[in-house]
Amino acid sequence: MGPLESIQASTKQSDPAQRGLSAKAPRKRTTRERKLELAILLVLVVALALSATPWPSAMLIRSVFERGAQATIDEMTPYVPDTPLLTQEGVVYKPGSTFDVFSPAGTTAPLPTVVWIHGGAWISGAQRDVNPYLKIIAAEGYTTIGMSYPIAPEATYPTAVRDINEALGYIKAHAAELNVDTSRIVLAGDSAGAQLASQMTTLTVNPEYANLMGIEPALQKSDLVATILHCGVYDLRAMADLSGIVAWGFKTSLWAYTGTKDWSATYAGATMSTIDFVTDDFPPTFISGGNGDGLTWLQSVPYSNRLKDAGVPVTELFWPATHDPELPHEYQFHLNFAEAREARDKTFDFLAAHAPRR
Repeated sequence: MGPLESIQASTKQSDPAQRGLSAKAPRKRTTRERKLELAILLVLVVALALSATPWPSAMLIRSVFERGAQATIDEMTPYVPDTPLLTQEGVVYKPGSTFDVFSPAGTTAPLPTVVWIHGGAWISGAQRDVNPYLKIIAAEGYTTIGMSYPIAPEATYPTAVRDINEALGYIKAHAAELNVDTSRIVLAGDSAGAQLASQMTTLTVNPEYANLMGIEPALQKSDLVATILHCGVYDLRAMADLSGIVAWGFKTSLWAYTGTKDWSATYAGATMSTIDFVTDDFPPTFISGGNGDGLTWLQSVPYSNRLKDAGVPVTELFWPATHDPELPHEYQFHLNFAEAREARDKTFDFLAAHAPRR
């Protein structure tokens, strides 16, 4: 038998029909296998969506932040003194944008005023998040204003900057009814709000920067007597090198806020990095951050050093890296910490020195 005949014979022997056997039908996929295939498909679809738009991730981060914000409000509320306050909530400075105002009751005279810009990674937050803290400051004899601004991804950069500038213009125009002394304004903020406060300060005191932004500042340099910055971001280049879950959160937020994944190398990244626009015209600055917050070492300390190098009067409140307990991001609002109460009291001292009540 030759090779060809051997192969044919072998094939016939292995053919089930030749051996009297019936061929097996194709095996049906189990329900578990079908579910697994659907799950894999869903993961691929979600991954594609997440790579194409920041919206899903931004909404997830927002929901987490909103739950945390309410918990922080609940923590601060017991520390609000019983001092009677005049409260004006929901003052509309433009359609869809408002601010809340607190000042000591029974006072009609203009008072030094702290304008506070809330945090929330540029994608969440509202003025109500800082209202208890503003009531605490107002009880010391100040007018305090907490403002809303358009957040991402619904609004992208520099919409928030423009709206905050409009709010400051409204405050100046309505100073009498708001009990605001326009010659003693303090800009303040926490987290993303600190970045925005530093940006509004830069806009006010640095004409070249205002020209770069294409925005006419609502405040004059003489209006702005001090700045208060907690746990902020001042150098976006440094943020580009982060890794891990915190990095994912910040990078997603900045993608949503700037409208591009490549935010560090854009006009937005450049102009948001206020560390590059410091001059000796900056007002006295109070700057702080917790030792357990990576932004302290990556952002607040370098920014503080840059201010000091420029000759700006700086009041720092930092703790050693080994300090126990570790103080988290936004530690200043956790008034159950002795360190947060220290920050509050040093804020009072800073205001008394640079925005004194008359």
